[in-house]
Amino acid sequence: MKLFLDTASVAEIRTMWETGILDGVTTNPSLVAKEGRRFEEVLREICDLGVPSVSAEVVATTADAMVAEGRHLRGLHPAIYVKVPMTPAGLRATKVLAAEGTRVNMTLVFSATQALLAAKVGAAYVSPFIGRLDDQSQVGMDLIRDIVQIYRNYRFPTQVLVASVRHPIHVLEAAKVGADIATMPFGVMEKLAQHPLTDLGLARFLKDWEKVPKG
Repeated sequence: MKLFLDTASVAEIRTMWETGILDGVTTNPSLVAKEGRRFEEVLREICDLGVPSVSAEVVATTADAMVAEGRHLRGLHPAIYVKVPMTPAGLRATKVLAAEGTRVNMTLVFSATQALLAAKVGAAYVSPFIGRLDDQSQVGMDLIRDIVQIYRNYRFPTQVLVASVRHPIHVLEAAKVGADIATMPFGVMEKLAQHPLTDLGLARFLKDWEKVPKG
């Protein structure tokens, strides 16, 4: 499973990129706003790190405007995937953009039928938001299971990108059900590598090493 960072912080992306575990980045207007910088400036800096997949979201609400904005974003860098919201206008825009070769990440997906439609219009990624479903007393991971099964049944090439990931268990469960990608905040990705027994074991090894005769 690929691991994406959900952020617009170049510092966070650089840190994870240097570890070798990062496969891509997802951004959205809210994340970019936190950085207090120009949108396109941030995107170019992220892409220049060498990240092969960077999702940038349109803010238009009509199909024609989404297509125009998507074409512009696509032209900024070859690594950019255009995020389009799951709306009737978004479906129309995705059909046009995908036919032109633009890789679309259809976002704000909350049902399996929405995911089915995203695949039918040619989205490269579909982004179901599991944490937000959990917040509404629904089991977000059940949605991932349904989408994975549907895509396998019909051999859709659309990849399942699990979004709104809140903790490492979300990542683990997504991997177990066969999701293609999980995108997460920096803090969650950090926790994937952490375990208290690892820290205790390392401390013990180093303490014992101090007892080994030197020289």
